[in-house]
Amino acid sequence: MPLNPENGALAADALSLSAHGGRFVRACLRRPVDRTPVWFLRQAGRYMPEYMAVRKHHSLLDICKRPEIAAEVTITAAEKLDVDAAIIFADLLLPFECMGLPFEFQAGEGPVVHHPVRTLEDVERLRTDKASELIYVAQAIEKVVAHFKDRLGIIGFCGAPYTLASYMIEGGGTRQYIETKKFMYRQPDAWKQLLDKLVTVLTAYARQQVEAGADVIQIFDSWAGSLSVEDYREFVLPVTRQLVREVQALGVPVIYFGVDTASLLPSMRETGADVLGLDWRTPLAEAWHRLDYGCAVQGNLDPITLFAEPDLIRNRVENILAQAANRPGHIFNLGHGIVPGTPVEHVQAVVKFVREYKPATL
Repeated sequence: MPLNPENGALAADALSLSAHGGRFVRACLRRPVDRTPVWFLRQAGRYMPEYMAVRKHHSLLDICKRPEIAAEVTITAAEKLDVDAAIIFADLLLPFECMGLPFEFQAGEGPVVHHPVRTLEDVERLRTDKASELIYVAQAIEKVVAHFKDRLGIIGFCGAPYTLASYMIEGGGTRQYIETKKFMYRQPDAWKQLLDKLVTVLTAYARQQVEAGADVIQIFDSWAGSLSVEDYREFVLPVTRQLVREVQALGVPVIYFGVDTASLLPSMRETGADVLGLDWRTPLAEAWHRLDYGCAVQGNLDPITLFAEPDLIRNRVENILAQAANRPGHIFNLGHGIVPGTPVEHVQAVVKFVREYKPATL
C-alpha cells in the first residue's frame, strides 16, 4: 500500500517521515509543499568537473565500493546544484556480484556480463544469501545523511527485476532484447525463478539503505519501455508490484521510473508506487491525467533541452510547472539522466527557474 497519509493507519508514519527530507518527501506523499521540489537523474556524473577529477583516480566501481568517495561525489553534486534531494552514487548492477554473476565496465561498451544467464541451471546457481556484501552502499548513505541531516531528501535506489534480468540475460546493453524475450517466452518457470531471486536480493538491499537513513527508494526499470503492454502485464507487473510493496513495508515511499514507457503508465500505476517517473515523450499534464492523479509524478524535462539557450530552458521548465498546475505531488526532474557535456550552469539555471516560478492566478 502506498504511503499516502490519507490511508489512515499510515498517516502518523507518513507525517513523521515527511519531517525528514522536507518538501521532497512531502511531495512524494502528495502533501502540500511551499514550492515544487527539484533534483536530477544522474546529477553526479561526467558533465561535472568535480566528478571527472575523482574519476581520474578511481574507476566507477571503485567509487561505488568506497563509501567515503561515493558520499563525497553525492554531496558535492547536490550542494553544487542546490537541489532538494541527493541520490546516492551507486550502480544498478552492483547486486550481480553478490549473486555470483561478475561483471565489468569496458571502455565504450558499458557493463559487460561475461557469462550471461541463459538456462534454468544458470538461474539456479544465482545466490540470494549474500546481500550483506552490498553494505558499502548503506555506509555511503550514512555519511550523506550525517552531512545533510534533514536539509535534503536522501534517495536510495535499486534496479527493477525486469531491467536487471535483461542485463543478466543479454550480457550487456541491447536494442532488440532478443535473448531476454526468448528466455521470457520459452522458459517461463526459469524466468519467474530469476525474478523472484532478484526480488529477494533487492528487498534486502533496499532494507540496508533505508536502515542507513534513505528517505525514499527509487526503482529504476530503465528497459521496461522495450515491452508491449501485454508482455509487461503478464511477465513483469506481478513481480514488480511485489518489490514495490516489500520496499514500502520498510516505511518509505517508492519512486518507479522507466524510459519510453508512455504506453505502460496505467499498468505501471498498478505497481502501487507512490511516485511514477515520467520521461519527456508525453506531456506531463496528459500523463498525470491518464493516471487519474492517483500517485505523485516526477519529471519530465528532456535532458537534451539543457543544451539550449537559457530563455528556451526557462520556457520549457515553466511549461512543465504550468502543466502540474500546483497540484500536490509533482517533483521536478528530467525525463532521463544528465548526459556528458551538459553545461553545469544550465543545470543550475533549471533549479533557479523552478524556484522563481509563480503559478498563474485567476
